[in-house]
Amino acid sequence: MNLKSRIIIFSKAPLEGKVKTRMIPELGAKGAAQLHRKLLESTVEMACSSNLAEVELHCAPDSRHAFFQQLQNRYPLRLRTQQGKDLGERMFQALYQSLQSQQRVVLIGTDCPPLNGSHLQAALDSLSHDSPLSIAPAQDGGYVLIAASAIHPRIFQGINWGSEQVYTQTCQAINQLGWQHNRLETLWDLDRPEDLQKLSPQQQQYYLRTTTYTEVLI
Repeated sequence: MNLKSRIIIFSKAPLEGKVKTRMIPELGAKGAAQLHRKLLESTVEMACSSNLAEVELHCAPDSRHAFFQQLQNRYPLRLRTQQGKDLGERMFQALYQSLQSQQRVVLIGTDCPPLNGSHLQAALDSLSHDSPLSIAPAQDGGYVLIAASAIHPRIFQGINWGSEQVYTQTCQAINQLGWQHNRLETLWDLDRPEDLQKLSPQQQQYYLRTTTYTEVLI
């Protein structure tokens, strides 16, 4: 494990009707929340088992939800609360604060089943003085991963989060700073009902099978 690197996972609490909302017409609010939980746990397991760096789970609105606590009990990770008024500010704050003590940081969400340890390793390895940023675009126009050895708030400002322009607008912001970035492999994420067709039969069984969870706020 490289102690000068960190993996940050961003996630919302798995509250019915508040997560994976574009999946609700297909799966219902309960099914969409269940999918969110499965995606979150599989991402945590992947990041922790990669043994590349320490792992932090940055939670919204805070880290008190029972499922976050269960994940901390099962995996070697630290819980943090996301800080900032919008997604861009929260991402900047997470990266900026981590770079005060780490040389390289990679930030990911939980919606990308194909993302694995090799992608995280490639992102960390690609960072350099000349190219302090690496981004893995998503097929839908966003991005599934950003890695940094330096960061600037303008990279996250004026971005239409959730739109098909996120990666393009981010590149424009990076170019305006005069910075360079590495474009990594484009991956798909699981956001809309049609994305469910991209899952293998084994993945469909894992992500979509019915499981009972206790929804309790601690």
